[in-house]
Amino acid sequence: MDRRSLIKHAGIAGVLTAGIAPAVHAQATIRWRLASSFPKALDTIYGAADVFAKKVGEMSGGKFTVSVHPGGELMPAFGVVDGVQQGTVEMAHTAPYYFFGKDDTFALGTAIPFGLNSRQLTAWYYDGNGLTLFREFYDKYNIVNFPGGNTGSQMGGWYRSEIKTAADIKGLKMRIGGFAGKVLTRMGGVPQNIPGGEIYQALEKGTIDATEWVGPYDDEKLGFQKVAKNYYYPGWWEGGAQLDFYINKAAYNGLSAEYKAIVECAASHAHTTMQAMYDARNPAALKRLVAGGAKVLPFPKAVMDEAFKQSMSLYTELNDTNPAWKKIYTDYSNFRKDQNLWFRFTEAQFDRYMQSASL
Repeated sequence: MDRRSLIKHAGIAGVLTAGIAPAVHAQATIRWRLASSFPKALDTIYGAADVFAKKVGEMSGGKFTVSVHPGGELMPAFGVVDGVQQGTVEMAHTAPYYFFGKDDTFALGTAIPFGLNSRQLTAWYYDGNGLTLFREFYDKYNIVNFPGGNTGSQMGGWYRSEIKTAADIKGLKMRIGGFAGKVLTRMGGVPQNIPGGEIYQALEKGTIDATEWVGPYDDEKLGFQKVAKNYYYPGWWEGGAQLDFYINKAAYNGLSAEYKAIVECAASHAHTTMQAMYDARNPAALKRLVAGGAKVLPFPKAVMDEAFKQSMSLYTELNDTNPAWKKIYTDYSNFRKDQNLWFRFTEAQFDRYMQSASL
């Protein structure tokens, strides 16, 4: 009797007695390394990779392990795309917009000024065309991507001096994440792309005049309030900043169907967990920052209007010069238009009422 017939007629007890285990239990033992772009001290943004690795281990019964390495341990924080592309590591956890220097299209995978918020971006990826379009884009980099967390809407950063008019942006040396620096430049500012672990020293020494990172919980950990008291909102360049897991294409294709499913589920779990952590922890951190002397201020409308104008102008130029950008941004912007129409009647109206209600 052949193996298939034996399994069919003997039942599970007979199979186990005969020493023949179902294929699901015969998975190979695999160990991957994950290079993060973030410092280990940030348990939210770095922590999403830990959440992913833990879940992969649990779902595989310990046969598929992923070791997580902070930025700078295996390679520079901004070197992870090259590391995954070349197969130096199997995967990375990063913010795609850090790599806009390779192609501006990367920025659409994280956040662009006046773009989608976190829920809208997740909708575009999972039920719109986002994931399909980016899988096609990343194929030339030997990368398979999965959404890997979102910070939600971010704060507008810490400034040594108050920002009262759009003219105050001129000459401002600001650490700002990736692609948004292009808009800052068009407003007269001087963007600096500095890894998270190096920002405090630059702000403390006066190398930069301002910085943004994420929001109260992370900003408090990084200590920005000690050297700059003016804390602005909103982060118009990051209405919902998404992180990605980048996986080397050959490594991913070498996985069994079961392990591929585990990776997909673990990434989705990490994606949800990361924003939950930010949403739960930011309120208390903001209270502590204010109690410590931080001045929480809105950007003047004139600043927002100028930033919006320059952003839309930049996107028009990119549509004319970058086919990859145009293909993805066209779908992205159409999705954004419909989402803003819908949110106007539901989420935004409900939020405005609740935030003005006396609870």
